Amino acid sequence: MPTIFEQIVDGEIPGRIVHETETTLAFLDANPLARGHTLVIPKDPYERLDDMPADIASDVFSVVHELTPAIEDAVDADATTIGMNNGEAAGQEVPHAHVHIVPRFDGDGGGPIHAVSPSRPDLSDEELDEIQDSIADR
Repeated sequence: MPTIFEQIVDGEIPGRIVHETETTLAFLDANPLARGHTLVIPKDPYERLDDMPADIASDVFSVVHELTPAIEDAVDADATTIGMNNGEAAGQEVPHAHVHIVPRFDGDGGGPIHAVSPSRPDLSDEELDEIQDSIADR
């Protein structure tokens, strides 16, 4: 069954579309965290970031880059939080890759991105070196 995002892309259900390219679609979040909360998606139904070809991922993040100041201006935001829940364990609710652009306002009570995890790992230098090497070797 198509995801809600596929249905928006196909025009089967309405979406408040703010930007569209050949490969991407951006629309207001139906359950916004703030005024102007926007989602940017690839039109094709890639579930996660690593499922997207590099050129499509580049298109998505190019749109995020382009829209962020426009969204801030439209709602007079002081800043934005940009994030992606990449997989169910990360909180992804719709299995279609999407980037959130969430306008932020002084005193809005929202926290920094580090607030996502209530506890932080205590990593030794050796563990950090192993992680660094594992990532760098890919």
